[in-house]
Amino acid sequence: MIALVTIVLIVFLGVVCLVVLAGIALYNRLVRLRTTVHSSWSDIDVNLKKRYDLVPNLVETVKGYAAHERGVFENVTKARSMAMSASTPADKAKTENMFGETLKSLFAVAEAYPDLKANANFQQLQSQLKELEDNIEYSRRYYNAVVRDYNIMTETFPSNIVAGQFRFQKEEFYELEEPGVERKPVKVSFS
Repeated sequence: MIALVTIVLIVFLGVVCLVVLAGIALYNRLVRLRTTVHSSWSDIDVNLKKRYDLVPNLVETVKGYAAHERGVFENVTKARSMAMSASTPADKAKTENMFGETLKSLFAVAEAYPDLKANANFQQLQSQLKELEDNIEYSRRYYNAVVRDYNIMTETFPSNIVAGQFRFQKEEFYELEEPGVERKPVKVSFS
């Protein structure tokens, strides 16, 4: 009888140990994923900051050729300030879309000035901006992938129990404000 109680107690303690170890493993995985989400958001911020720092140089270069286009320059500066002040992924996406639209208008102005398009400084700035845009796109994709994995982990059983106990909250995706507009094909005109 005592041997049976001892065996039951050992099995019970073994199950409890397995549950505790599984809980610890789930908690550690959630912490790693949350840290990766924050780290990948920082990568987006770093690339956006580089772009924000590059744009004034671009504006000044275009200003030298098209000084009478004051409204475009003011809009770019205003949109840049708004984008820099946004903090959440949703706000950042909204202001980044507005900023991107004003940059398009800046490049539209540049198209009207052949001397500007041929300017080595302008070409270098444009090349740097394209590289930054590619880095931002990559960072955004990585961030969204990490957020997806983290959110799945916080919502699926049994990790949702650990996530609920330790207040792991779902994270926001960095999504396009107007996906229909962004997904339309680009118009190319040679006229």
